Amino acid sequence: EKVFDIMYKLGEGSYGSVYKALHKESTSIVAIKLVPVESDLHEIIKEISIMQQCDSPYVVRYYGSYFKQYDLWICMEYCGAGSVSDIMRLLKKTLTEDEIATILSDTLKGLVYLHLRRKIHRDIKAANILLNTEGYAKLADFGVAGQLTDTMAKRNTVIGTPFWMAPEVIEEIGYDCVADIWSLGITALEMAEGKPPYGDIHPMRAIFMIPQKPPPSFREPDRWSTEFIDFVSKCLVKDPDERATASELLEHEFIRNAKHRSILKT
Repeated sequence: EKVFDIMYKLGEGSYGSVYKALHKESTSIVAIKLVPVESDLHEIIKEISIMQQCDSPYVVRYYGSYFKQYDLWICMEYCGAGSVSDIMRLLKKTLTEDEIATILSDTLKGLVYLHLRRKIHRDIKAANILLNTEGYAKLADFGVAGQLTDTMAKRNTVIGTPFWMAPEVIEEIGYDCVADIWSLGITALEMAEGKPPYGDIHPMRAIFMIPQKPPPSFREPDRWSTEFIDFVSKCLVKDPDERATASELLEHEFIRNAKHRSILKT
């Protein structure tokens, strides 16, 4: 018996395509990621186990998974407004400072939740921040989320999208939760300017430049408040030991003054 009615394709996530679907029994709308089973099942099962452990309004909820013929179906919370990068592409515009502060406020709450549980997201960017119709921003696509355990306090694997990667991740000197904070700073610039720093150059060249160059900042600083500029500079500190944590950044003036998420309602 069909459990789901697939409605239409929402997009491509890491590893597979994502569809909007109706769960017939509960009549609720969900998102289903269809993963062809040739893909690396070990990685996917790890992703599922991480998502299954998460129960936060700021992290996309995971409902279950099962095999169907040659596909693994992963059933997740549906976020009706799409990703922040989808929204920017559809509206053909960058976001206002108010919108960015509100989105970052929820995103930081999601990161505090993950980091307290020793989980690293490892792929923070506008495409992986989803909004629901109430304006909640939720972290999605732990396509590469790494579980930090005591035995592996530092990770030595380069995974993620190069433009958003922290210098210590690129240099493979081991990293922990604050690698996500660098990526969050790059994401703030992406929301303000439409693309991440070095977004126009070849990814391999970016990988070379990010550790070599001083931290990026705004192309047109005059357009932005001193609070926003300061917030981004606290994310983009090259020495991870000096970089702010998610809970520290929640207390930053830029985030404390963020408007209610109703400004993001669709």
